[in-house]
Amino acid sequence: MATETVTTIDARVLDNPAWSALTGAHARFAQGGGLVRRYDPQVSPFTAVRDWRHPDVWDAIVDLVGPGALFPVSGDDQELPPGWEVVRRGGGVQLVETDALRTRPDDEAVVLGADDVPEMLALVERTQPGPFAPRTYELGRYVGIRREGRLVAMAGERLRPTGWTEISAVCTDAEHRGQGLATRLVLDVAHQVHERGDRAMLHAAESNTGAIAVYERLGFRLRRRTMFGVLRTPSP
Repeated sequence: MATETVTTIDARVLDNPAWSALTGAHARFAQGGGLVRRYDPQVSPFTAVRDWRHPDVWDAIVDLVGPGALFPVSGDDQELPPGWEVVRRGGGVQLVETDALRTRPDDEAVVLGADDVPEMLALVERTQPGPFAPRTYELGRYVGIRREGRLVAMAGERLRPTGWTEISAVCTDAEHRGQGLATRLVLDVAHQVHERGDRAMLHAAESNTGAIAVYERLGFRLRRRTMFGVLRTPSP
């Protein structure tokens, strides 16, 4: 996949998208201070660090989450101080839209909200698209498709770095795959992102080559490779 530069909206915020979101559009969900922040855990497990080179960053993380606690990270690999542990680590990709993306609203897509949370959580449990908490739906607009009243496909908005919106929680029940439902919902979400004046981006595990290929066919291109992981802070 070739890297493409996006110039119409500043893409530099995508080097640290969670920090941009937690100090901007999603500041109301933020916990922490001027160096380390995280989302309210009922909303999202994601965290953000302003500058990993700052000498106080590791102490700030412990102050925020406590000793012996888990701290999800993304971005480049970091050299850990003594006592820190890597619990999990894996490669990922960040994709951004290009002019080839042709968005459109979907007449069958229904907006999901608080009353739909049990079904949303159940669909996520069955399909495993990534982290999804009881209040994740508050991050943006989530839409789904129902069959005989049952939620079978979903997509929505997660991170909101300045000028951009991340499309996330893209999932379809196994028995309804191959019908293009996820594609339709991605294009619907992207359409509303454009209506707001943002551009669309997303993240995926680098091992999820099938989904990456679909996103590329829709008009997304690789911007950067990244790392997703979980650290454990030192125990007392």
